[in-house]
Amino acid sequence: MEALCLSHVSKSFGRKKVLQDLSFSVPEHSVFGFIGKNGAGKTTAMRLICGLLKADAGDITVYGSSVKKEPVKASCCIGYLPDVPQFYDDMTPYEYLTLCGKISRIPKSVLDSRVTQLLQTVHLTPGPHRIKGFSRGMKQRLGIAQALLHRPKLLICDEPTSALDPSGRKEILDILSSARKETTILFSTHILSDVERICDQTALLHQGGIAFLKTREELRSLRHEADVEICFHTPEDLAEFHRIVPEGRISGSLSLKISRHREHDMLFLMEQLVRHQISVEKIERIRPSLEDLFLKTTGNEGDVS
Repeated sequence: MEALCLSHVSKSFGRKKVLQDLSFSVPEHSVFGFIGKNGAGKTTAMRLICGLLKADAGDITVYGSSVKKEPVKASCCIGYLPDVPQFYDDMTPYEYLTLCGKISRIPKSVLDSRVTQLLQTVHLTPGPHRIKGFSRGMKQRLGIAQALLHRPKLLICDEPTSALDPSGRKEILDILSSARKETTILFSTHILSDVERICDQTALLHQGGIAFLKTREELRSLRHEADVEICFHTPEDLAEFHRIVPEGRISGSLSLKISRHREHDMLFLMEQLVRHQISVEKIERIRPSLEDLFLKTTGNEGDVS
């Protein structure tokens, strides 16, 4: 079942086209990663899904309910964590989540146990500590708890690991990975290793549309097409081997890089080195990271975000 489906969605602000004919779907109980450069439209797409903005064209459905035609029904399925969540700082996390539960009309009979459970899930204590003393990571974890409070079918997180140290990022990713048992997750990030770690599918948003959408297995397959870098002892050895393998690219004073070679191609390179009695300092397969694929797709322009 598809938890989320965007079909030919477009959105402009004045003359600026942010999203153009955007289409993708997210399977139920999957983790879907959204990446793109600054201004690519990730946050805009998320706000459209949540009904916080209206699309100029196209349709968005959340578990079969149209955001345009059935906004209340669709929004009831969604939990949303913005990039910088805001809280009542003088409250404790327990008080704050209890207030949110009352606003969401969660029955009093289950609210206390739900709040206690979520605080345990996000590793926060129900003690007297006020939110105003929380670190960025603690606030992000509280934001996830708030977004999960009403048991949404779809959890949307905008840059949940942004500005966190490695330990804080790991905590957030572990929480999201665990939450997939109860919900479907869509999150954006500029930290590409986070996407590689937990996402079942990854979409790159570029120039208003999807530049690529790959499953984890498809990304792994792409990464099997590794570059081979050979470091030589002398410029003469480098020049001679470059004549033998002209498709190689000189990447340094004593280095040659051959792109997109699979496992069996390494044998050919080794045979040529032996046949021509060329000694090398190092030969190494360099598998492309998701960041390499990103930069290749976007033409190496600008920052990843």
